[in-house]
Amino acid sequence: MRGTLIAASLLLPLVATAAAATPCAEQIATIERRLESPGAAAVTGSTPSAAGSPKALAAPPAGRPSDPATVPQAGRIAEARGLIATAREQDRAGNAQGCNGTMTRAKELIGALP
Repeated sequence: MRGTLIAASLLLPLVATAAAATPCAEQIATIERRLESPGAAAVTGSTPSAAGSPKALAAPPAGRPSDPATVPQAGRIAEARGLIATAREQDRAGNAQGCNGTMTRAKELIGALP
């Protein structure tokens, strides 16, 4: 009996960590990595972090996106960062639907990052 209680107490932090990784939290982390890429830095004029997305291009591609509405702009990216903070709060509060909706708006604002 005592061994079972010890094993259960050791596994509890692992279960809590797994439960904390919500789909919206994963989406937030993915978008934040995109915003740290060299392409995002080229749009915003900032320095990319070393932790950028592993799928990001090393340099922006030549040309423009085929859809002008998806051209990334520094101001819109800044606004999206604010929405990401809001989504994080919604996720912590357990509002999955609100978090997903906020993240959809943030992605629309970000556009097609190079």
